[in-house]
Amino acid sequence: MTTLADPVPGGRLGDVERAAALGGELSAGGVHGVVLAYVDTAGVGRVKTVPVSALPSAAAWGVGMSPVFDTFLADDRIVATDVLGSPDGDLRLFPDLDRLVALAGQPGWAWAPVDRVTQDGERHPGCSRTFLRRVVADAAREHGLAFRAAVEIEWSVGLDSAPAGEFVPAATGPAYGATRQVELSDYTADLMAACAAQGVDVDQIHPEYAPGQFEISVGALDPVAAADRSVLVRQTIRAVAGRHGLRVSFSPAVGAQGVGNGGHVHLSAWRDGVNLHTGGDRRHGMTPDAEGFVAGVLSRLPALTAVTAPSPASYLRLRPSQWAGVFTAWGLETRECALRLVRGTAGLRAQQANLEVKPVDLAANPYLALGVLIAAGLDGLASGAVLPEETTGDPAGLDARTADARGVRRLPVSLAGAVAEFRADEVLRAALGPVLADAVSAVRQGEIDAVEGLDDERVAAAYRWKY
Repeated sequence: MTTLADPVPGGRLGDVERAAALGGELSAGGVHGVVLAYVDTAGVGRVKTVPVSALPSAAAWGVGMSPVFDTFLADDRIVATDVLGSPDGDLRLFPDLDRLVALAGQPGWAWAPVDRVTQDGERHPGCSRTFLRRVVADAAREHGLAFRAAVEIEWSVGLDSAPAGEFVPAATGPAYGATRQVELSDYTADLMAACAAQGVDVDQIHPEYAPGQFEISVGALDPVAAADRSVLVRQTIRAVAGRHGLRVSFSPAVGAQGVGNGGHVHLSAWRDGVNLHTGGDRRHGMTPDAEGFVAGVLSRLPALTAVTAPSPASYLRLRPSQWAGVFTAWGLETRECALRLVRGTAGLRAQQANLEVKPVDLAANPYLALGVLIAAGLDGLASGAVLPEETTGDPAGLDARTADARGVRRLPVSLAGAVAEFRADEVLRAALGPVLADAVSAVRQGEIDAVEGLDDERVAAAYRWKY
């Protein structure tokens, strides 16, 4: 579970005492410091760290950090909106003690996600974790819905000894090949052990398509916890790799050509403990609410990509016929469609049926990505949206008339195109609120300006080690 109540100055009831007890347990286990983690608008993980002895104070009063990071770019340049980007002001980082965990991949350290609160004790309107928590709470209150989510993590494993800035795959062999699994067997075994020690249930871990690429799939949780888990697992992947003399990249594209790293989102809506994506009378067992939810996401995919594919490097990955899902199409177990319905195995469908959203990568802030996907789906559910005809096979092969009849069109081919769609989408902007929506636009525009005039190779190099 994830704490759903907002932090308050002085700590919520029992937080300080609990932090003291947890700190004692961590110290007894050899932990010396706590990583306080969040993800900025650009998708970069940012941290403050404190000694374990300071955990009770952090739970009571937070830890200071400037709000300027809301408008940092991936290269640490700063853009601005009318309320963000100034060197003035301060925020407080409050750790979520429910998600505190000792880091098996970083002995001596623990980790906790944070919510960011103003000096006056109010929600910080630029805090993406607070945003997602609010979306989840509103869905429960207004629609009686809960959600389960998981983020697939693909990453490229390179040699740490490679020339500075270059990516040299640490393993060879074909996609999904046994050769690659054997070559990095010690690393991936240690990674699984670290995940288990941290309470992360791993469904699968295997070589993926691109050179040196792997994927890990983890169990579904409530959306806030799922976003937390995505950040924690990436921290663990990187830490364990370093102990093996390896370097990892979660960038959407480590090179200008070939298949990139995705961060596909799996999402299901539930009411009163029942999965709405199965057992219904709509196509493939969906209930009317599930179909409306999926239709809502489908209708807003072009604007959603400004959040789910937020880097200039994202558009090196989003290419047809590479299983990236670059058309506004949906289908049952169709891996070239942007939205893939996953029915699950017979006998387990009540637990497994879900929606997979494919045009998502790990440059995306997972709290923002899950929040806007849920907001889009809820808008479709509330309006009774209906899905068009489904697509089988590769949407790139559809003739123009069929594609038009099904509403199948190419997603934006550049970040600039995605930003234009996002700026015109009132539903997504309203869900985010004016401060976060303007931060998304400003940071994306800053990234666009940062790569102006660069060819694909230089764009890939610019973001290779940022995520």
